[in-house]
Amino acid sequence: MTSPDLKGFKALNIEKYRLITKRYAQVLTVRYNVKREYITLGIPVFLAICIVLAGVLTGHTLTTKDTSQSTEADSKKDAYQQLLEDMATEEAAKNGNVTPIEEPVAAEDVKDEAKDDLDHIMIYAVLIAIIPYSLDSYIQKKLLNRREVAFSEFLYKLSELMRGGIDPVKGVVTLSRTTDLGAIAPNVQEAASAMLLGSSFEDAMHRMARSINSKLVSKYINIVVQAAYTGGNVADLLFRTSEDMRTVIAIEKDKEANLKQYIVIFYLAQGIIVALAYILSTSLLPLIQGVGLEMLGGGNGLSEINFERGFFHMIILNALFGGLIVGMITEGEIKHGMKHSAVLIALSYVACVTLILSAGGGMYTIKLVSGDGQQALGGLPIQDPLVFNVTDFSGKQTPGVYVEMTISPSGIISGVMSGENGTVSVTPTPGETPGNYTVTATKGKSSAIATIEVVGGSGGS
Repeated sequence: MTSPDLKGFKALNIEKYRLITKRYAQVLTVRYNVKREYITLGIPVFLAICIVLAGVLTGHTLTTKDTSQSTEADSKKDAYQQLLEDMATEEAAKNGNVTPIEEPVAAEDVKDEAKDDLDHIMIYAVLIAIIPYSLDSYIQKKLLNRREVAFSEFLYKLSELMRGGIDPVKGVVTLSRTTDLGAIAPNVQEAASAMLLGSSFEDAMHRMARSINSKLVSKYINIVVQAAYTGGNVADLLFRTSEDMRTVIAIEKDKEANLKQYIVIFYLAQGIIVALAYILSTSLLPLIQGVGLEMLGGGNGLSEINFERGFFHMIILNALFGGLIVGMITEGEIKHGMKHSAVLIALSYVACVTLILSAGGGMYTIKLVSGDGQQALGGLPIQDPLVFNVTDFSGKQTPGVYVEMTISPSGIISGVMSGENGTVSVTPTPGETPGNYTVTATKGKSSAIATIEVVGGSGGS
């Protein structure tokens, strides 16, 4: 077998299997009344629900609280307790009371970090649920527009044939064989085949209307059928019907073009919301946390709220419902807004992850630079300040970042903003009880610890 013959054989097999698949799909559709929505919407929604349930069952949670606060508090407490134990052991060893024995380090139970990313999983699930249906709706709408235009051309060509003395049935059959009918060619051919097999003109045309599935086409097909049965100058009536249909299609196109400005407005509004949330997360909220909460007496409840995560949820919800509103306003149906919701959610999600969520501190690293291990009198500020350095994920110095400060077990300290070179300098006042104190600087999930040894009270004990 030559190479061209082999290619032709392969092409024949591909076409054969394509026709077999199409036939079985048609049989299933007719027998079980399978609608497109079952595949484009039902299956994706089922998959989305499975994804969310899997996330819940595997321990993922949805929270707006800053869960890193409790983890950091536990780590501070553990570090402080370990420091006290080490100092006590060293002191006892120096006094000769206890001989330090190196004990094997016991294997600690490793706890899984809190998986508070269920909201991210839900966003992926929503996109999986709506993208197939929105794409199918968009494609079907474009196809429907092409079919309506092609049907207006079909009416015009049928009117020309009838001017030449051909009856409507023969006109439809002739057009199905000799004319390029564009998007409605299969529908006209099906109607012509039905007429040749004995179906009436009315039944065949109504079947074509159902297959095209357009309210506009159905309305004009009713006019064509009534004109064919009432008689008179049917050709002129079909011609005027064709012109009227073209006018209606042109008006609809102009209407959609004029309403597209609302799409731009909604997209710009979503961008403005993202920009405002970013400004609040990077400028105003750190200032409130650094100065306002101290003036209000600490504000422990407010300090635990993850404002960035709240902004994230607000933006995604606005994208979802805003897209549906856009579809309702511009195209008259909510289902056509799903494509706008999908686009807005995807763009907003990328913007939030890149700009807003990272502003919460997850992308920062803080390290102790100097001042560790000082001795001080209780109740008095330490002599040399503690200096910490704050950098971003790329190692660049980050000025204007609020750093939370705590001292344990007691003392006076407040959070500060990083300077121009990304450094933070604090002079804490430890409590009056002699012992070891820890100062912890925290930014998001990163923290650094400095130690202070209090040797006596300020009263000179």
